[in-house]
Amino acid sequence: MRQGRLAAALVVLLLAGACETGSDEPAGAPNPAPSTGASEEPTGTTETETETETRPALPTPGDPGPPGNGGLLELRTVAAGLDSPVFATAAPGVRNRLYVVEQPGRIRVLQDGKVLEQSFLDITSKVSSGGERGLLSMAFHPEYESNGLFYVDYTDLQGDTRVVEYRAESPEQEPTEVRQLLYLPQPYANHNGGQLVFGPDGLLYVGMGDGGSGGDPENRAQDLSSRLGKLLRLDVDGKSTDWEMAAYGLRNPWRFSFDRATGDLWIGDVGQSNLEEIDFVPVTDLNELHNFGWDVFEGSEVYEDKMLTPGGALVEPIVEYTHDFGCSVTGGYVYRGRDVRKRAWGRYFFGDYCSGQVWSVARSNGEVNRRGHPFRVPGLTSFAEDAAGELYLLSHDGVIHRLVPRS
Repeated sequence: MRQGRLAAALVVLLLAGACETGSDEPAGAPNPAPSTGASEEPTGTTETETETETRPALPTPGDPGPPGNGGLLELRTVAAGLDSPVFATAAPGVRNRLYVVEQPGRIRVLQDGKVLEQSFLDITSKVSSGGERGLLSMAFHPEYESNGLFYVDYTDLQGDTRVVEYRAESPEQEPTEVRQLLYLPQPYANHNGGQLVFGPDGLLYVGMGDGGSGGDPENRAQDLSSRLGKLLRLDVDGKSTDWEMAAYGLRNPWRFSFDRATGDLWIGDVGQSNLEEIDFVPVTDLNELHNFGWDVFEGSEVYEDKMLTPGGALVEPIVEYTHDFGCSVTGGYVYRGRDVRKRAWGRYFFGDYCSGQVWSVARSNGEVNRRGHPFRVPGLTSFAEDAAGELYLLSHDGVIHRLVPRS
């Protein structure tokens, strides 16, 4: 078990160019990166200096492994010219279409390899975009075929988070706003989270970052009275609009997903100064409250010398890597398609926004098999699944790739 304490943050120059004032993120990046300045230092000690709880030992962090069989896969470009795509998804009952979320506030349609001219939704007038702000994701209701409902997460003109329900009446009509499900003031411009996903329990999940700045200066991730740094869920078909806390101790969950075959939860949580992590919760444990450890832990290492907030079971990373291999994790999906079934079935794919490296892992008998892949996608904002379970990789420069067998 490594117990090196980060008494002061490491100053890491990740990208050339200026950073947003008061933020630790690279300019233009939709997902967070580690420190670029002294603002990343912890804001002092807690009132009582006590020994922090420890996590189980993990393999030494680093590159998850050589390409191996990962070299049997490659990427094929399927679309280009999009405006800062940060997410894409399929709609229940709609084949051959991907709905692509553009950060400035539009949802575009990729149909049979062509981006349609007409947007599915355009809320650019309501969205503040730039850095980590913008229209960040969408999720279709499981009964979308019959009710036309879908949900979007965006930062409004004041930079605060809103989750809003829309209804699509027909392909010819602009969707109409039905109701607002969540409004959450954001204290800083970064760490907005923003992922929306329906879980195997039929509930709508949203991932919230810790509110931003560096080092979680107001201790929001471990504060159970705050919705920041949390995984929240809601029964959108129920009468109550109260969000339940499913987990806490998150820094910025930039992309989480449920395995469509098993229901297991996978989260990519962006690190601070040294470690990026992938977390895993089996479907059998989804009803329990979990604590992912931030800001007591960064990955498996102690970040701030204080006690964890009691109540949730501590979850240790299943995989982590250092900033020798990137700066900002982008979580992905477990592959359940057919195109590369023999080479990728059951493997969880993830990558890094800055380096563009892509890895995959598989769990078997309590062991984690890690594999690197030979392709890179710099500016990797998100992975996506289509209706058939095929996997796509989105780049901030407007390109969408599909995972295919090596030709």
